Amino acid sequence: MDLDIVSLSRLQFASTAMFHFLFVPLTLGLSVLIAIMETVYVMTDRPIWRQMTKFWGTLFGINFVLGVATGITMEFQFGMNWSYFSHYVGDVFGAPLAIEGLMAFFLEATFVGLFFFGWDRLSRIGHLTATWAVAVGSNLSALWILIANGWMANPVGAAFNPLTMRMEVASFYDVLFNDVAQAKFVHTVSAGYVTAAVFVLGVSAWYLLRERHVELARRSIAVAASFGLASALSVVVLGDESGYTANQNQQMKLAAMEAMWETEPAPAAFTVFGFPDQEARETHYAIHIPWVLGLIATRSLTEPVPGILELVEEAEAKIRSGQRAYDALMRIRAARGDVAPEVIEAFENDGRDLGWALLLKRYVDDPREAGDAQIEQAAWDTVPSVAPLFWAFRVMVGLGFFFIGLMAYWFWKASFRDLRTGRLALWIAVCSIPLPWIAAELGWFVAEYGRQPWVVEGILPTAVAVSRLSITNVAITLVVFTVFYSVLFVIEMALMVTTIRRGPTLDVAETEAWIAERARRSEAARHAAAG
Repeated sequence: MDLDIVSLSRLQFASTAMFHFLFVPLTLGLSVLIAIMETVYVMTDRPIWRQMTKFWGTLFGINFVLGVATGITMEFQFGMNWSYFSHYVGDVFGAPLAIEGLMAFFLEATFVGLFFFGWDRLSRIGHLTATWAVAVGSNLSALWILIANGWMANPVGAAFNPLTMRMEVASFYDVLFNDVAQAKFVHTVSAGYVTAAVFVLGVSAWYLLRERHVELARRSIAVAASFGLASALSVVVLGDESGYTANQNQQMKLAAMEAMWETEPAPAAFTVFGFPDQEARETHYAIHIPWVLGLIATRSLTEPVPGILELVEEAEAKIRSGQRAYDALMRIRAARGDVAPEVIEAFENDGRDLGWALLLKRYVDDPREAGDAQIEQAAWDTVPSVAPLFWAFRVMVGLGFFFIGLMAYWFWKASFRDLRTGRLALWIAVCSIPLPWIAAELGWFVAEYGRQPWVVEGILPTAVAVSRLSITNVAITLVVFTVFYSVLFVIEMALMVTTIRRGPTLDVAETEAWIAERARRSEAARHAAAG
């Protein structure tokens, strides 16, 4: 397997996936925020809330369209660049993606049309129902995608068939209620809610700085701050659950995130700061907080957390077990149905480690022929680059706590101080707009880069999952995607900035009707009091 093809294919998928995720979190969060705003409009009958719903809904629509366009391209790559991955685990991985397209996406896309074109054609309750359907559909789309992604990190509910050389679904219930998938879902959608809340807060703060659309901005800040504070707190709490599931299913990723070379005795300490040195296999100038990692990763004070060196030793043992499984697999396939019972028993004993033997295909065509040096090298291949993971995780966590402080401040202002604040606080809110995207991209970097060298943890190495394409083909498509996505990004930013600068459109007729109705009710009340 040509490693240049692997690297280019990984780069192409990573670039398209991370670009696509620029749109996803804002879609998730804005869909719920506009549904909340329209709910207030239906309950209060105040035109300002309808105006708010339409304005933020326009920004949602721009973001939604480009999110769909970039997501379709990403899914095509499973068949084009990762054909062996699609063959090997397609029976399991394809089911959630199909359900997402048939159920969640069509629900979302259908009601998006009703949201934009149904204001004067549907009743208020009917239109509100369509708006909430958009929010539910957006979140259901994320659910099914993250069920598929979570299965790649914790491949439960599936079994390998040696006759078809494919993973097959054994329990769809286990796939659906995979602990990793559920933790990923709630953590990801909460991060999306924070992204939308900071976006609405920042744009509204910009309006207050310019003294434009003040009433809309004040109400938008009140909604965003309360929604964002709850979401930011949940991100931190649910991040704890992600740490626990990582220790259960992806111990090497957790050890690399902590730059933890030696096994940490219970209760394990959390490394706040340090300089990981992968060549020396130590972390310089490390600063620790006692007990914290043990509480997060093991939910106890008595269990140790394994370090990189111990996990490499375990990987070597699994690779040797995988060699025996690979030998039994080749004998099963050579027997063409007439398989001796002892061969089947041998495969059943070691079959769970078959994927570890496939790590050797980087060095030999037949894993059974690998020597001790190659086995040791393959075991060390399970260690991702420590420093990028270590720092990406800490920047992400630091931003998470910043969002809690930011939202708490504005929640306090909106609740008790009538939003009277200085220009510095407004500018901080404006400048914070890009930070949730940085945190989200770092989170996905930690999740996906930390899983290497696996595309499916313990089952299928990334190096054997790619299509057999030429370097030229992959390089050309990578350049085309880069140019195309850059153009899309410019279009997205131009549309968003233009819409924000123009501001909300005042519905004059409805506002005048509302004012007239309020005046009529006041006059009726005065007459009733006088009578």
